[in-house]
Amino acid sequence: MNAMGVRWTADQVLALAPDEASRRAGSELGTAGPWSGTGRGEGAVWGVCGGSGGRSYETVVDLTGPAYTCGCPSRKFPCKHALGLLLLQASDGTAVADGAPPEWAAPWLAKRRGGVGSPARPAGTGASKAPADPEAARRRAERRAARITAGAQELEQRLADLLRGGLATAEQTGYGLWEETAARMVDAQAPGLAGRVRELGAIPGSGPGWPVRLLEECALTHLLDRAWLAADRLPADFATTVRTRVGLTAPADGVPVRDHWHVLAQYDTADARLTTRRVWLHGASTGRTAFLLSFGAAGRAPGLALPVGALLDGELTPYAGAGRLRAEPGEQFVPVDAPVSPPPGGPVGEGLDAYGRALREDPWLDSWPVTLRQVVPARAEYGWQLADADGREALPLTPAAQNRPGLWRLVALSGGAPVTVFGECGHRGFTPLAAWSPEAPAETVPLI
Repeated sequence: MNAMGVRWTADQVLALAPDEASRRAGSELGTAGPWSGTGRGEGAVWGVCGGSGGRSYETVVDLTGPAYTCGCPSRKFPCKHALGLLLLQASDGTAVADGAPPEWAAPWLAKRRGGVGSPARPAGTGASKAPADPEAARRRAERRAARITAGAQELEQRLADLLRGGLATAEQTGYGLWEETAARMVDAQAPGLAGRVRELGAIPGSGPGWPVRLLEECALTHLLDRAWLAADRLPADFATTVRTRVGLTAPADGVPVRDHWHVLAQYDTADARLTTRRVWLHGASTGRTAFLLSFGAAGRAPGLALPVGALLDGELTPYAGAGRLRAEPGEQFVPVDAPVSPPPGGPVGEGLDAYGRALREDPWLDSWPVTLRQVVPARAEYGWQLADADGREALPLTPAAQNRPGLWRLVALSGGAPVTVFGECGHRGFTPLAAWSPEAPAETVPLI
């Protein structure tokens, strides 16, 4: 079977769903009954799904993206029809026959692949345009930098006042003063500082030990302020990291990396304004770990979705900054028919060492990607942890991970025996995202 003919498993298809409701609805459409005119070829699959009231929806999935188009009005991405079509192909190899794209599907596929007069560009990027007036652009950047500097100086005064008055006063003054300070950081065009201020405001009264947590976060915010004020004297990569943490956009300017990328995990976080999707990848040849970020407006899933556990051939361009983990995907990711295996890893101690080295490059990191090998999930007095099989060291799970269904999938997969676990290691503990058992090392079990 060639790369373009690789079929995803049902679990990989369901991992693309933006929410649980889409998984259920897509599963109901994963049979031949509602479909007609189905086919596959040239790295795509298509079909017409009969809807309620006699309406039909033409659905096309470009497997090299993946990317989706459908005639339905759904704002979810992928919609239930795209999920159902992929599930149909995954469950029954004869239900979707090989063929050429029909007239209603071919134009969209041609446009996707640059076949309508314009070359394909990397996903998420627009046409390259030089500034109309470089001098005006430079002046705008200088004005914004000056506003951020003024905001950082004001925030330094706010932190000094807090420490001078004592941390106990933070609980008495309430959240309003913090929100006012955060709004000033927004006015200064420093959204990164605004986000940190809002986090500071949520700590007082948040539970036992909150003064210690507040002092720690104040220290990190102070460090970021001082780093911004001295950015012109910092090493280039670290200065870029500081600008990114403050809220300035860093470019994807690294050397493009082509590899077979193993999709390790995918998950969403959301607030009132934005849904953020993070996808973790590991390069089979380069050994490089990377993550992709995509965003959707409130209530809408981000456009980027990759099947967890799949092996995809494609190109990533790293962003600037320390670590260079974040990358921009190229236009096409082609499924590869080859065995996958867990990324290399080690015991708990090696994972903690890797996180420590990453903190040296970026002190404001919340977490770092780590693969733990030969670890066993175990219940301790303070909650669940991952312990080395030889009992040498253990790493607690984060409070959020303690309450997710993925924890029980991990416990069931282990059954008391050592497993390999990929996740994010941070100051609050370890968040497991995927796992592999020794008996089925090619099967990626999502934990989130």
